[in-house]
Amino acid sequence: MIKDLIVNLERSKERQQITDIAIGLARMFDAHVAGCCFAYDSLPSFTMPDFPSDVLSKMLAASEEAAAAAVAQFEAACKREGVSAEHHLLETAYGTSGRFPKMARRFDLSVIMQSDAENGDNDILIEQVLFDSGRPLLILPYIQKNPLKLDRVICGWDGSRAATRAINDAKPFLRRAGQVELVIVRDHKVRDPNELRGIEIANHLARHDVKVDIKTITAPDIGVAATILSHAADTSTDLLVMGGYGHSRLREFVLGGVTREMLASMTVPVLMSH
Repeated sequence: MIKDLIVNLERSKERQQITDIAIGLARMFDAHVAGCCFAYDSLPSFTMPDFPSDVLSKMLAASEEAAAAAVAQFEAACKREGVSAEHHLLETAYGTSGRFPKMARRFDLSVIMQSDAENGDNDILIEQVLFDSGRPLLILPYIQKNPLKLDRVICGWDGSRAATRAINDAKPFLRRAGQVELVIVRDHKVRDPNELRGIEIANHLARHDVKVDIKTITAPDIGVAATILSHAADTSTDLLVMGGYGHSRLREFVLGGVTREMLASMTVPVLMSH
């Protein structure tokens, strides 16, 4: 059950469609929505060492102004749609994620937009929320313009803990989906051959009023992530559910290969859990 969600608001006007999409989700689940936006209060010295201090001050002021405008847009949209909402303007150093990952622990779902080379870089934020919040994360492709639909949802399944967690966290979406498909990709990294058929997890979902079809596909040389995305495109999938994988290194989590490739190449919304 999703009763509240938190969304990372975007300062760039080219990416502010995330506000309307998050509000649409709040309406779908009759949920409360918290909008957060970052305003940088400092820049690392190595980024622009030769810039005059007055130029840097103007850049920081512009960042705060854009963040305040994004929050105002969010508030107006929530009021217009009659959605229960709150907002947070988070001051943080450039290149850090501030308090957002810890705040996300107190919400049923986080919503963040995929990084965009031209207008926004959320890689650090996505990674920290995925591994540190203990909550599911919905990542929207930066090309996403329309509200989230649930006509067709596919769930990646390999028998792993992360895939299990993702499917469990996705149940509120799966119950509303028109069609759900369990996709099993055969490759040399399959964790548990006994789970290849997917019958047990399909039976489990059926007990939760989620009927699934099972689809097994073979990963060619393009890799697992590209195989799943190709299948999603061929079947007009609206949402992809999958585990977010990573490993610990020097007290930090490092994204696994398939997860990293998915975040870089995704063309449909992806719900991830770790």
